[in-house]
Amino acid sequence: MPWTRDVSAVAKAAQSDTIINALQAAGGWGTGDFRTDFSPVVLRADASTPHRSFTPKDDAWAQAELGDPDLAEFYRPDCDEVQVPLPSGGALEGESGYACTSDGDCHLLVVDPAAHRLYEMWRADLSGGRLLGGCTAVWDLSRAYGDTLRGKGCSSADGAGFPLTAMLATADEVAAGEVRHALRFILPNERIRRGIYVAPATHSTFATSGGASLPPYGVRLRLKASYEEAQLPSEGARVLARALKRYGMFLSDGGNLPLTLASDRFAQHTWASLNVNNRSLSALKVTDFEVVEPGTPVDWRADTTCYRNP
Repeated sequence: MPWTRDVSAVAKAAQSDTIINALQAAGGWGTGDFRTDFSPVVLRADASTPHRSFTPKDDAWAQAELGDPDLAEFYRPDCDEVQVPLPSGGALEGESGYACTSDGDCHLLVVDPAAHRLYEMWRADLSGGRLLGGCTAVWDLSRAYGDTLRGKGCSSADGAGFPLTAMLATADEVAAGEVRHALRFILPNERIRRGIYVAPATHSTFATSGGASLPPYGVRLRLKASYEEAQLPSEGARVLARALKRYGMFLSDGGNLPLTLASDRFAQHTWASLNVNNRSLSALKVTDFEVVEPGTPVDWRADTTCYRNP
């Protein structure tokens, strides 16, 4: 899959300098420096884990009146209406349990290795015994997806249509000394090219408003090989930097905290034990990166239809 492809020897894209310079001029990373978000919690299900039905969250009025499907939290055919596993003692992104108290993205991320499934739900909320859910994407872990993943023009629990869990580095990976996949990063909507995505992304949103030289959804940035890792404060940070050199990172959603890593809540190792905190990579500037292998730009606004793959 694209996120496990080694791109360290791939030539820099012809438009790399244009995109990097435009992003720098627009203000760079959303928080100014390259800070890290550790809020997504990746859970594990097994054969005994109960599955729950959920009630899709919709804002049908906004969708109909304003013509923006992204104003609905659950929309079809992008999203899957299936029962989802809820492991005992689990939690949503940024929460202590399954209640979405912060009104944030509240991603529910559950890997079921035995069933070869990954369940990702955006805006999950278990309240009063009732499970509500925004866009839900089920990924078949036994399948090699093609260039359009779940479908051309289709979103997922992540804005670009990706499986976000696939790009979340964990504390256990870093403790083992190597992260073998691309990472996930986000930017403010005004710094993402308006309505455009490039493969391997499959989706953009009406919220994006950036100019034609800014990065589109799906762009892969790679840390320059010349970057001196020794200046980073810990070996854990250096492991992440090496992953950024080898696999890069994909623009996956809109937001402010640039880099997304997995919570260590259910991991064997902690980020603190690895001396990795939310500023461990803050020295990485936009100009320390370059663009590699962008796909052909797709104007999502010209056709917002989701064409689901079989």
